[in-house]
Amino acid sequence: MPVAVGPYRQSQPSCFDRVKMGFVMGCAVGMAAGALFGTFSCLRIGMRGRELMGGIGKTMMQSGGTFGTFMAIGMGIRC
Repeated sequence: MPVAVGPYRQSQPSCFDRVKMGFVMGCAVGMAAGALFGTFSCLRIGMRGRELMGGIGKTMMQSGGTFGTFMAIGMGIRC
């Protein structure tokens, strides 16, 4: 598909830029969900203090990376 040029010589983002943007958006959404679910699950099993922060951070990174990867794959398929 040819790249369309707008009235002010603006070009569309490249496929790599779209995949990168999909990963960043997915990572942000996944980290927000990981913060919610991680906080709930860590508090439920009785974590406190430094252990709680480590557990929440680990859950945020895992869910952010997972969701970001799937969003990047989805954006790559759409290119």
